[in-house]
Amino acid sequence: MEPQNPFVFLINILLDLYIIVLMLRFILQQVRADFYNPLSQFIVKVTAPVLNPAKRLIPSVRNIDTATIIVVVLFIIVKIFLVALLSGYTPSLLTLLMMGIRDFITLALNIFIFAIIIQAILSWINPDPYNPVTGVLFSITRPVLQPVRRWIKPIEGLDLSPLFAIIGLIFIKLLVDNLFAMF
Repeated sequence: MEPQNPFVFLINILLDLYIIVLMLRFILQQVRADFYNPLSQFIVKVTAPVLNPAKRLIPSVRNIDTATIIVVVLFIIVKIFLVALLSGYTPSLLTLLMMGIRDFITLALNIFIFAIIIQAILSWINPDPYNPVTGVLFSITRPVLQPVRRWIKPIEGLDLSPLFAIIGLIFIKLLVDNLFAMF
């Protein structure tokens, strides 16, 4: 087994954490989460130094925050490039772009999947509805679970919609992976 480069580890951890926070900011904007929620406020403050200048340069298209999308994809591309460079590989620009788009979509799907899992687990212990995390989780999962709940009604009080939503999201994730398999 080949030893892992500690710099690759550090780059992966630090950039992945910030990329996740940037993606959460994008998702929270798209689902119109409560801006005054303390968790939302934290995410806005942490991402503002990078996103505010980008938003001045890149306009939104309809109600989609294109500046945040571009910044997230750029951070993903920089991470992939640095890791590849430290591993002795130089990917082409097209490969970097396609991997950046693939990882953007995959990260968004993973956030929805994990948010649904966490919300389902929390529903068993009856969390405080005023907890900031509960509010954010509900905001993130509502757009995914609401359409599923229209088709799959609770059976004897058991809501199976999270299970089917996760199956659907994993199916989409596999389609994306297959679509971008050559990169």
